[in-house]
Amino acid sequence: MKDFEPQQRTTTTFEEVLEANKDKIYRISRVYAVAPLEPQDLFQEVVYQIWKSFSTFKGTSGVDTWVYKIALNVCQRSKLRLDKGQDKSLRLDSLQFVPAETPPDQNEIDKYNALQDCIASLNDADQSLLVLLLEGLPYKQIATVTGLTENHVAVKLKRIRKLLFECITPKLA
Repeated sequence: MKDFEPQQRTTTTFEEVLEANKDKIYRISRVYAVAPLEPQDLFQEVVYQIWKSFSTFKGTSGVDTWVYKIALNVCQRSKLRLDKGQDKSLRLDSLQFVPAETPPDQNEIDKYNALQDCIASLNDADQSLLVLLLEGLPYKQIATVTGLTENHVAVKLKRIRKLLFECITPKLA
């Protein structure tokens, strides 16, 4: 994605930024929401916040980094609001649709569920780092998005990998 000067922002440029980042935004939304409905709601909220703050983008970081930062902040705020309201309302697990013609491989489902449980057991900061790593961001860009040093990112991710390994090993044994 090419960077642009603040005075060059137009609707077309916003659309280009959105088109280049929509898959990333949706993947982050899926991590913080219950599928199938809430990821779309979070996606729309992230897009709205990007649009709302588009005119204030200073260009001090890359556009992709800026988008990641907004996506993580919106999703984390949404999760906090949901967690605070959790004691006041009952949340139903959403339904997952599996086509009848393809029977799911139970072993793969078990692995996926175990990994999801282990990721969910991480604190919010560690989940954010893991999401950015799974997005394929280099440590330098993760550091820019999170405000940590590159070395601190490397140390935290090493600890996160160890935690995930310790969590998932007994579940798959």
